[in-house]
Amino acid sequence: MRVLRWVVVFGLLGAGVLWFLALPRPLEETDVAGLTGNAQRGETVFWAAGCASCHMAAEAKGEAQLVLSGGQRFPSDFGTFIAPNISQDPTQGIGGWSLLDLASALKRGVSPEGEHYFPALPYASYAKMQMQDVADLHAFLQTLPADATPSQPHELTFPFSRREAVGVWKLLFLSEDWSLPGNMTPTAERGRYIAEALAHCGECHTPRNFLGGMDTSRWLAGAPNPSGEGRFPNITPAKLTWTGPDIVQYLTTGFTPEFDSVGGAMAYVVENMARLPESDRVAVAEYIKSIPAAE
Repeated sequence: MRVLRWVVVFGLLGAGVLWFLALPRPLEETDVAGLTGNAQRGETVFWAAGCASCHMAAEAKGEAQLVLSGGQRFPSDFGTFIAPNISQDPTQGIGGWSLLDLASALKRGVSPEGEHYFPALPYASYAKMQMQDVADLHAFLQTLPADATPSQPHELTFPFSRREAVGVWKLLFLSEDWSLPGNMTPTAERGRYIAEALAHCGECHTPRNFLGGMDTSRWLAGAPNPSGEGRFPNITPAKLTWTGPDIVQYLTTGFTPEFDSVGGAMAYVVENMARLPESDRVAVAEYIKSIPAAE
């Protein structure tokens, strides 16, 4: 009985420590002190990060893509995530958010109310964002229109609907370290920043484990589409044999070297990439060509 009693005591202590470590941890005011955003630079961050692709209304075109009313549905093994309204509406959107609120959401996955966001918001990638880019993005978002469409709740099954468990997920998978560390040329480093942090390429193209964390040992080696329709391709040199200029051309026009055209969600990625300076597309291409081949 004494042994059992100690097992229970240590079990409760361990659970208490885990609970404490898994609490939401937003950033501090000192993390954003002295930062001033530039909306013009923030527009580049906005397109590179794919904000409109998820948060615009379904099938929105042209200027309507800048009305970030949400509502798009994203099926997964854990249920269906529904993109929220992130327009400048102060009630239904994020019009009342400070820079600190936005930074905590993107880099820590914590809401202004101090709750965990589900990692459908790709903060596992955005955690690597430079704080100045977050400030610039905040400045650009403030120039966009407000929309009063209410956000819809996610449709998740228990226990995945419980946000408390997300804190444990973060302990395992949330890091500011590069998925592919190591020295690179300055151009490839810029490509790594765009691909790993802003454009969050790994969120689709990297296999995941049973907890939904990216398996970085098979970085960009391809993965099933959570919707159940096909796969995201392997874009390491093991399968992608395009040249650097081929990749740049694809990210600019959507046409492959085989004269096929981009389709599905990747069409939005190309549309976003085409808005960036050509030097950024060149940087992404150099990074993609430099990563290890992975099956």
